[in-house]
Amino acid sequence: MDNPLWLIPALPLAGFLILAFGGSHLSKKMIAAAGAGSVCLSALITIMIGTKLLSAGPDGGTYSQTLWTWIDVAGFNAKITLTLDALSLVFVFVITFIGALIHIYSAGFMEGDKDYSRFFACMNLFVFSMLVLVLADNLLLMYLGWEGVGLCSYLLIGFWYENPANGYAARKAFTITRIGDTAMAIGLFMVFYQSGTLVVADITAKAPELWQQNETVVTVIALLLLAGGVGKSAQLPLQTWLPDAMAGPSPVSALIHAATMVTAGVYLIARMHVIFELSVVAQSVVAIIGAATLLIAGFTALTQYDIKRVLAYSTMSQIGYMFLALGVGAWTAAVFHFMVHAFFKALLFLAAGAIIESLHHEHNMFRMGGLKDKMPVVFWTFLIGAASLAAVPLISSGFYSKDQILWYAWGAGGGSPLLWAVALLGALITAAYTTRMMILTFWGESKTHIGHHPGKRMTIPLIVLAFFSLVAGFIELPHNFGHFTLFSDLMHKVLPETILRTNVSSEWMFQLLAALATFGGIFLGYFYYGQQPQRIENLRQNEMLAGLRRFWFSGWGFDQLYDVILVKPFVFITRINKADVVDKLYTGIVSVTHALYRLLSRTQSGSLRWYIMGMVIGAIVILGIQMML
Repeated sequence: MDNPLWLIPALPLAGFLILAFGGSHLSKKMIAAAGAGSVCLSALITIMIGTKLLSAGPDGGTYSQTLWTWIDVAGFNAKITLTLDALSLVFVFVITFIGALIHIYSAGFMEGDKDYSRFFACMNLFVFSMLVLVLADNLLLMYLGWEGVGLCSYLLIGFWYENPANGYAARKAFTITRIGDTAMAIGLFMVFYQSGTLVVADITAKAPELWQQNETVVTVIALLLLAGGVGKSAQLPLQTWLPDAMAGPSPVSALIHAATMVTAGVYLIARMHVIFELSVVAQSVVAIIGAATLLIAGFTALTQYDIKRVLAYSTMSQIGYMFLALGVGAWTAAVFHFMVHAFFKALLFLAAGAIIESLHHEHNMFRMGGLKDKMPVVFWTFLIGAASLAAVPLISSGFYSKDQILWYAWGAGGGSPLLWAVALLGALITAAYTTRMMILTFWGESKTHIGHHPGKRMTIPLIVLAFFSLVAGFIELPHNFGHFTLFSDLMHKVLPETILRTNVSSEWMFQLLAALATFGGIFLGYFYYGQQPQRIENLRQNEMLAGLRRFWFSGWGFDQLYDVILVKPFVFITRINKADVVDKLYTGIVSVTHALYRLLSRTQSGSLRWYIMGMVIGAIVILGIQMML
């Protein structure tokens, strides 16, 4: 094959197979070489193919490769075909490049773990599954990768399974995402029934002819696909699994939040944009879910004390921004923010992991402090990631990607002042909890002794990610900044142009308001946690505010709500059901069989006379029967 596209997913799969079947016989250096090396090679091939694709010009830029026919039954044909275009290239680059840096980091972070090979085997399978998801040319193959990342998230969230809480978190993630996956499967059946195909390119071409604008069936299909995306991307109302997923090792959290699991929903909606464009209702629901999630998750992050849970709720909020952009028709802005977010969120999780590891596995930010001068590399890289998360104007990549979404939330065809106001409030909250996290972790008195400092295998990936967290945003500048549009020019080959209904000249005003929101959030965080921390204590004495804080801290009570309306009734029914008539039937068969066994066992007395007597009686019975016949 002239095109090495198949090698991109094949190399991580090969690493998984080597480690799964022979990892126990390999040294740790060989395990790291197989695990991290395979993903690094995959990243190099992605860069090589991506360079060729980008140079193909406006009329080219799509690679497709059919490996074999998977299913061919009764007129239904599904092939293992990989397709790389501008949209999948962005995702493949993030998966392989950031995945490679996370693997290199993991070689140092997990070195002391007894299940070193199992960890890298699961990580490689995770990368392979996500690559299948984004490279699939048909929805059935995409669904295979979709379920693969669900399996791997279960394996890695519960990696330290000796702790029952970790196993519970893994089961919770697996169960909740199955709800969305089931809805998505029903949506795929409907797509095939209506169109006769699951090939993405064919659906894209047929959709405008098959369905009328706002037709009921296309709305139902879009909402079913959205349910799948909501589950994987931890958006309302299926968001409760993600904070508990922090039970896994920090590199797992970085991979889930930056390059794999939670970004799958964004990819699905962007890839199937033609269906969502045919339903105003479905697109509006996408925008509303994104806006609500970004706000709820932001308020919750303000109250958390576990540094990884702050980042988890931050991811929910940032994915909410992406859903908001998808919902208003700003497809390119959503994918652009996905790419930028991947860099700074991977950086923040890996830096947090270095802090936790150095402080004897301490997660509580209120027990950290004073790390600014003691861990300078981690501090500066974390600061860059935090600046990008908070969207500090001009100097951080997060400003350019989030500014686009804020602008389109007002000015795009599906935008509105209310969505813009929610997004702006979310920007203020993000800057506030990010500043709070920085102050508690790096400033003030040192509360926990540093056990050891991270090695180069952990710090070099931080430096690389910090570099991209600064410069990645400059590949797409706003209209009033010269409108350098390298990213959007690439995306518009596969995604439609965003329709603006607002004069571009007013963008300065919106950028100024966004900057004020960011600086306002930074000021609030600095004032209450840097200058006047006693004010927070005073606020906690207020009974109403303390109750509000507890409500936000609990994730707005969603876990408790689901426990009351779903979990407890289910457990109650299963307790009744375990002793139903069917179970009694099988229990009765077992009891009768056991009684007959005990009766028969009495004949095994060990006495030869009884055995001879039994044989004689048996012979007499048999002869008697024959004579009667």
